[in-house]
Amino acid sequence: MGSADGPTADEPDGGSRKTRDNAVSERRFRFLVAGYAVSSYGTFLNMVALNLFVYETTGRALAMGLFMAVRLASGFVAGLVVGGLLARFSAKSIMLWANVGQGAVMLVLILAPDSLVTGALTAVSVVIGACGTLFMVALRSSIPEMVGEDRRAWANSLSITGRSMAMVAGFASAGVVVSLVGYTAAFLLDMATFVVCAVTVALLPIAGGKGAGSAAGAFGAGKGGKEAKSGPRWRPVAFLALAAAPGLGLMVALRGVDAFGSSSHNAALPVYSASLDASNPAVFVSAFWCVWALGNIGAQQVIQRYTQRTGRTVGTLGFGYGTVVMSAAFIAAFAGFPLAVTAVIALIAGGADGLTEVAYTSHLQTLPATLRGHAFGLSATFENLGFGVGMILVAAALDRFSPLAVVGWSHGAAIVVAVVFLLRVAALRRAEPAGPMGCGGGAGRAGLRKEEAVERRPDRGDRDGAEVSGG
Repeated sequence: MGSADGPTADEPDGGSRKTRDNAVSERRFRFLVAGYAVSSYGTFLNMVALNLFVYETTGRALAMGLFMAVRLASGFVAGLVVGGLLARFSAKSIMLWANVGQGAVMLVLILAPDSLVTGALTAVSVVIGACGTLFMVALRSSIPEMVGEDRRAWANSLSITGRSMAMVAGFASAGVVVSLVGYTAAFLLDMATFVVCAVTVALLPIAGGKGAGSAAGAFGAGKGGKEAKSGPRWRPVAFLALAAAPGLGLMVALRGVDAFGSSSHNAALPVYSASLDASNPAVFVSAFWCVWALGNIGAQQVIQRYTQRTGRTVGTLGFGYGTVVMSAAFIAAFAGFPLAVTAVIALIAGGADGLTEVAYTSHLQTLPATLRGHAFGLSATFENLGFGVGMILVAAALDRFSPLAVVGWSHGAAIVVAVVFLLRVAALRRAEPAGPMGCGGGAGRAGLRKEEAVERRPDRGDRDGAEVSGG
C-alpha cells in the first residue's frame, strides 16, 4: 500500500521541483540574453564606428571593403572549426573567451601608436569576425541544454529580440557617439560592452559543449566501444550523418543564399537612400532599419506567445515561407512606393526575418548535441560565404544596374531556392508514413535514431526536422 501510494505522493513535489528548475534556468537565460544584448550593441556600434575610422584613417573606400572582407573571412574560418572546439571545450568557456578576445583587441586598437594603427585594425577585423561567430554558434547550439528542448523556441525568440533591439540602438547611436565623444571613447564603450558580457557568462552556470565523449558513445555503441577510445574518429561520422539529411543540407544552403540576398539590400540601401535625398541619405537608411527591427521584435513576441499557448514551434515550413515573404518584401522596398507603404513593407520584412531566424535556429537545435555544433558552424560558414561573395558581386552590379534590379535578382534567387526547399519538405512529409525503416536509407535512419525520436514528438511543431530520405 505504501509503495503504491509513493509515486502519487511524489508527483506534486516532482512537478513543483521541475517548475522551480525551469524558472531558475529561464531566469539565468534572461541574464545571459541581457549580457548578449549589451555585447551586440557594442558589435553594431563598432560596425559603424570602425568603418568610419577606417575611412578617415586611410581615406579610401576600398579599405572599408577590405576590412569587411577580412572580418567575413575570419567568421568563415571560425565556422569551420567551432564544431571541433565545442567537442573539446565547454560552451561557457568559448563564449567567455570570445568576449575577452573582442574586448582585448579593442584595447589594443585604443593603445596602438599611429604607426601600428593599420596592423591593429587588421587584428580587430580578424578577432571580431572570428569571435563573433564562435560566440553565436556556442550560444545557439547550447540553448537546448540551457533551457530544455521544449523551451528552445522561446529562448531563440528572446535572444533574437535582444539582438534586434541592440542593433537599433547600436546603429542609431553610433554616429552620435562618434561625433560627440570621438573614436577613442566609442572604442572604450565598445570594449566595455564585451567586458559586461564576459562577466555575465563567467557568473552563470552554462551547459553545452564538450561533445567528443558523448559523440563516441552515440555512434560507437554498436562497435564494442572502439570509437570511444579514439576521440578524433567520431568527426567523419558526424559529417556523414549531416550529409545523410538532405532536408537539412538544403536548409543550410538556403540560409547561405538568403545571406547572399541580404548583402544586396545592405549594399543597395545607401544608394537608394541617396537617390531619395542626396543631402541626407542616412535618414532613410536609419528609418528603414528601425522599422525593420520593430517588425522583427513584434514577430518574436507573437512567436513566444504562440509557443507558450500551443507548445509547438513554427517549424521548417515557417522557415521556407518566411524566407519567401522576407525576400519579396525586400524587393518591394526598392520599388519606389510612397514612404508610408515602404514603412509597412519594412515592417513585414522584419517580421518575416524574425520568423525565419527562430524557425531555422530551432530546427538545427533538434539535432543531437554531438552534431549540433557542427551544423551551426557549417551554417555560419555558408552565411559568411554568401554574404561576402554577395557584397563583392553586388558592389560591382550597382555601378551598372539600379538597386531594384540588383536586389530583385539577388533575393529572387533566395525565393527560388526557398520554393525548392518547401517542395522538398512537402515531399518528405508525404513519404514519411509510407517509408519503412528498412527501405532505402535504413542505415542512415538508424544513425540518426535519437534526433528522429525527438522530431516525431507530437507536441513539437517541427516533426519534419533532419529526416533522412529513403532514396
